[in-house]
Amino acid sequence: MAGNINLEIITPEKIVVSEEAQIVMAPGSLGEFGVLIGHTPFFTTLKVGIIKYKDIKGEERFVFVNGGFAEALPDRVTVLAESAERRRDIDVERAKTALKRAQERLEKAGTLEDIDFMRVRVALERAMQRIKLAETRK
Repeated sequence: MAGNINLEIITPEKIVVSEEAQIVMAPGSLGEFGVLIGHTPFFTTLKVGIIKYKDIKGEERFVFVNGGFAEALPDRVTVLAESAERRRDIDVERAKTALKRAQERLEKAGTLEDIDFMRVRVALERAMQRIKLAETRK
């Protein structure tokens, strides 16, 4: 089936992506999934990760998402994310600072009784994914 699907990636602050795509790959909570035109409708949660898609020219594009939800319909994919950044917009130094801060919190975990391990783990994963994406620039 030939054709493109409409992709929208939206955060509470802005629309990060609103364009047509040939294919969309996203980090679902139960594993990565792909959507092409004519896909069966579904709704799922997303984990922290990278959405990959091919634009109408066939160029690969990448967007970091901080979890959220995705709805796939036969002609579109809508992502509602807590936060999202195109690869070109990632501040690598800020991400490295966040990674270092999370690592330091984990190192102190033995002495801190009130550390929120889940929060630190998510911060660590978010920083690692952002750095990985930003440093794979062509």
